[in-house]
Amino acid sequence: MSGGRKVKILKVINNNVVSACDDKGKEIVVMGKGLGFGKKNGDILDESKIEKKFSMPDESVSRLEEILKDIPYEYAQVANRIIAMVKEKFDMKLSKIIYITLTDHLNFAITRFKKGIEVENALLWEIKRFYQKEFEAGKEALEIIKKELGIELSEDEAGFFAIHILNAQIDADMMQTINIPGITKDIVNIVGYTFGRELDRESLYYERFITHLKHFLARVVKNETYGEDANDRLAIIVKDEFPKSYRCALRIRDYLKVSKKYNVSLEEISYLTIHIQRLSGEGQKNIHKES
Repeated sequence: MSGGRKVKILKVINNNVVSACDDKGKEIVVMGKGLGFGKKNGDILDESKIEKKFSMPDESVSRLEEILKDIPYEYAQVANRIIAMVKEKFDMKLSKIIYITLTDHLNFAITRFKKGIEVENALLWEIKRFYQKEFEAGKEALEIIKKELGIELSEDEAGFFAIHILNAQIDADMMQTINIPGITKDIVNIVGYTFGRELDRESLYYERFITHLKHFLARVVKNETYGEDANDRLAIIVKDEFPKSYRCALRIRDYLKVSKKYNVSLEEISYLTIHIQRLSGEGQKNIHKES
């Protein structure tokens, strides 16, 4: 790194974490063993000790500084390893917010463990059923924690890690707790209630529906739309062709609006209708024979 722009310390957080200025003049958080030891504001960083740089919005930088200031350095290292594992092994794109949420959760999980406090994950079944990939990543996280820290956390914690991974894929704001597994469960129940039967959870259409819901909810949470005026014709077609599935989609829209304060565009409703029709098992039947 010699010959590059010198990194100047803005603020020493602790012996291992400092706030610095990047080459664009933006504040970043820099982590490394002994990086801040004996240093003061304005000193030049020893770049050979830098292990991780974090560049985030200003409010997120402040929150990360608060977290890293008070937790053991090895916890932060383990959190970074877990995040790297999730990205590489499971090929997931994660928001930078994961460095805040997962590190913070890891610290509290270990603190609870050492105090003998067990927290039941009420959504564990839903996470296992709907988000198997994220749950597997959560279990891998437990293995890293066991190997690096000698602490064996429960399966419930794998579920909690999975929720943080889910939220990071959605790119949700760190102040916003989004219960994706719970919302997914409610939507699946709405579909089952509408058609008066248990859904075939082993079917390909079910798997595709859950995948669609994941991306659908990501767009809804971020208030992203396709632009509903551009495809009113699709809505007219699916409403006419699949009336029961369309009504089901409207129920889901109303649930998200009333219970979660999320808006769902007309085009989202149209595509949701198509997936519901396939999932309902009526996709190959005469769609006009609605009960």
